[in-house]
This record gives sequence, C-alpha cells and structure tokens, in this order.
Amino acid sequence: MSRGPAIEAFDVSRTYELDGVSVPALRGVSLTVGAGDYVALIGPSGSGKSTLMHLLGGLDRPSGGRLVIGGREVGTLSAPELARLRNETIGFVFQAFHLLPRTSAVDNVALPLVYRGVGARQRRERAAAMLGRVGLGHRLHHRPNQLSGGEQQRVAIARALVTDPTVLLADEPTGNLDSTTGAAVLELLERLNVESGVALVMVTHDAEVAARARRRIAMRDGVVVADTAASPAGGTAVSGRGGDAADGTRPADGGADA
Repeated sequence: MSRGPAIEAFDVSRTYELDGVSVPALRGVSLTVGAGDYVALIGPSGSGKSTLMHLLGGLDRPSGGRLVIGGREVGTLSAPELARLRNETIGFVFQAFHLLPRTSAVDNVALPLVYRGVGARQRRERAAAMLGRVGLGHRLHHRPNQLSGGEQQRVAIARALVTDPTVLLADEPTGNLDSTTGAAVLELLERLNVESGVALVMVTHDAEVAARARRRIAMRDGVVVADTAASPAGGTAVSGRGGDAADGTRPADGGADA
C-alpha cells in the first residue's frame, strides 16, 4: 500500500446546473487524506459533506480545481479509467447497507472482485476470509434479511475492504443502528484502520462519533471552516485551513442540498 497521500484536493469546486441556475456546492476545497488517516467530515445539512464525499470517492468530477486519487488526476481519466480507479482504490460503506437482497453474504462481499476479473473460486475464498475478519465467518451463506442491522453493516464493511483499498469512505455508517450496535461497528472500523492501514474518512452528523476520529474537518456553506487534529491529551489542535463546499447528494448530476 502506497505511503504517499491517498487523496489530494487542490482548490476543488463543484457547481450544479438546476433549471438554468448555477448552484455552487463546493467552493475551493483543499485538503489531503494521508495513508492511514482517520478523518471525520462534519457539518450541517447543506454544508457540502456529501458532495465532497462523492468527489473523494471518484463518483463525481470537480467543476474546477484538481483532484488526485491514488496518485492519478481525476480530470484526466476517461469514465472506464475512473471506474477502475474507484474499484482499485476506494471502498464505500453507506448508511443503508446497499446489499443485494437475494444474495448470500459471501457473494455480496465478492461482488467488487467480479469487476476485477477475479475467478469465482478465488472471489469466494477472499470474501469468506474478509467476513471472518469482521466476525461473520459463521454467516457466509445468510441473506441480508436473515442478518441483524449490525451484521448487515459488517457485510458492507467486508465488501468495501475485500479489494484492499487505500481509502474507506463511510457515509453515516451508524445512522441506521442502535447506539450499542453502532459503537461496535465503529470499533470494527477503527480496528481495521489500524490493522490494515486503510485511510478512514467518515461523514457524520453525530458529534460523539466525530469525536472518536483522529482528525475532524468541519464544513459550512460550501467551505471547510476547520481542520483539527486530536491532541495527545484528547483535545484538538487546529491543523488546517478553510477551504470550500454545499451538500449535493447525487454522484454526478444531482442537485445541491439546500
């Protein structure tokens, strides 16, 4: 896994065209996500968190500025090249799990490997091993409706990590879980962050969840208003600068979230 920056954004902006009106969603955001980082992305609705998450994950392209993921500049890539970069570099965990309902846990986890061209036997072996790492080695053949919410989120985490990405993007990963189950999922994400060195970037509205991260990036009205790192004593120290961002929830051509 590369020790260079996992993601770099340089004066990145994103503007949506809605009924002939330009709506700025991001306004010049600059930040770096280093290898092994643990970052919480926070801010009110409409602040730009979702838009930035989509850009950092290669689900959308910036309207301006430069975005570099895994050492490759997004603006220079074709659609197939960007899809390949996503598959090789980024893992996604969503609030709603997004598991295939009629598919077993092991086959849900193996799905990203299909797009890698990995053979069926190796796919299932790697998926089973990853489910074992998240504590679900005994649930390989269960479908989502046979799993609890916490178990479904663990399947989603295993699916995100089965390709050995450099960055794991988690969008409100505890939003559909009770507090006890949510805490267990966070502990799992944190353990995997330490053990595998994958950078963890988590969007959250929950201040307690955000407080667990080693770094917190706060957004408001399309800009980064604070970038703070946890101090050894458990406080925070300002480590960044203002950047720019407003919340759009669709990957490519959706509107900004007011």
